[in-house]
Amino acid sequence: MNIRTPRGVALACASLVTLLGTGMSMIVFWAYDVAAPPQAVALGALGLFALSIAVIYSAIERFIYQKVRIIYKNIHRFKSTKERARDVHMGEDVMEKVRLDVMDWATEKIQEISLLKEQDTFRQEFIGNLAHELKTPVFNIQGYILTLLEGALEDPEHNRKFLMKAAKNVDRMAGLIDDLDVITKIEGGSLDLNLSVFDLGHLVREVMDQLEQKAKRAGISVVFVDDGPRKIEVKGDAPKIEQVITNLITNSLRYGKEVGGTTQVRCYDMEEQVLVEVADDGIGMSEEHLPRIFERFYRVDKSRSRNAGGSGLGLAIVKHIIEAHDQSISVRSTLGRGSTFSFTLSKR
Repeated sequence: MNIRTPRGVALACASLVTLLGTGMSMIVFWAYDVAAPPQAVALGALGLFALSIAVIYSAIERFIYQKVRIIYKNIHRFKSTKERARDVHMGEDVMEKVRLDVMDWATEKIQEISLLKEQDTFRQEFIGNLAHELKTPVFNIQGYILTLLEGALEDPEHNRKFLMKAAKNVDRMAGLIDDLDVITKIEGGSLDLNLSVFDLGHLVREVMDQLEQKAKRAGISVVFVDDGPRKIEVKGDAPKIEQVITNLITNSLRYGKEVGGTTQVRCYDMEEQVLVEVADDGIGMSEEHLPRIFERFYRVDKSRSRNAGGSGLGLAIVKHIIEAHDQSISVRSTLGRGSTFSFTLSKR
């Protein structure tokens, strides 16, 4: 008999009441010199025990269910607190079970609070970063327009130059807004993938052609190591993968070696997958930055990053697109020696 359970407590109390009742009856019989048959005494004791255990068990059960319902109602864990309370069995350690349920609830709430704090911190950082990203082009445009209004508009040597600079900052803002729209759709799950089999090598060469002038201005050579007649067939959303490769190569041009730098695009056959690497020999970054490099607006070198342009969302978009393909992306880097971004794609 386990007295830690309600059933055990009821049995113990009923046994005690029966012993006391039988004992009192025997004393009364002895005091009045009444000869009670043993069968009658045993039957009376059995009846008293049955009545005691029924009353005590019912009282304890009702008391515990009332208290348990209040506890489960307070922690708001279950839709029907009555049904949850009825799941408690009188033959088990009820208080221990309730304690464990409350601890589980408390742990769950602590995790929810921690998540909410992280989300709030992320929201604050995001709003601050977004405001900072928008502030630079807005202030530049404002400065150019004020300069034009103050007289430079009539100066043919300066008006076109200021308008071109203002237009460049407008393009930067438009790019930021477009990237925000893309990453919002991706994170919201509303950006569908149109999967097809395509030649990855052909796609890489097209991206290199599009970025040829930008690479020349940066003084960096972009080389496709696996360039050749063979096809590298992969399965994915070709336009999205094109955006991934474009963002990675553009990123390598921003942070590559300023004079005589090289960006290499490499492809490796991995049985069921193709590993793609975009490697540069630029400034690189220390290991502490690697876990956060794919976060929105995260900057390793804030001063140079903003001067180099970009929305600060390129790598975040890359990560989301690759993960939407159920693939993985990683980065390895050495400060002063360059960075290598690697991602996988499924074969045909």
